[in-house]
Amino acid sequence: MKTKQIWANLGVENIEKTTEFYKSLGFQLNGSPSEDLVSFFFGSDNFVIHFFKKEKLEESLEGKTADLNQGNEVMFSMAAESKEEYNHWIAEINKAGGKILFDSNTDRKEFYDKNDFYVCVFTDPDGHKFNLLYNENM
Repeated sequence: MKTKQIWANLGVENIEKTTEFYKSLGFQLNGSPSEDLVSFFFGSDNFVIHFFKKEKLEESLEGKTADLNQGNEVMFSMAAESKEEYNHWIAEINKAGGKILFDSNTDRKEFYDKNDFYVCVFTDPDGHKFNLLYNENM
């Protein structure tokens, strides 16, 4: 089966806070936010992530969303183009209110420096997890 397009739908508590977080990281809005939805483009192929007010997403799911304090429903990975960009992202994530869970600049640094590979795991304000990666050999 071939799909025309694929995107992700995630539940959030506060649309305004989510909008501020992703805009401060430089992501482009996909349309205009409403009280129930904000949507952003990610990456050079404009992958879309819709952030729905949690209650609205649960109506569509006909069930509950994941409790992100207990586990995760998905982890998105994003690639940086340089070590400098990787470091800039980390600073911006912290400034925007994200939470860094792991950063190879400080965690297991000797392994990652030796392999020219850098990874950061962070969460947005609602606890959705993302990987930020940079590999000098890619």
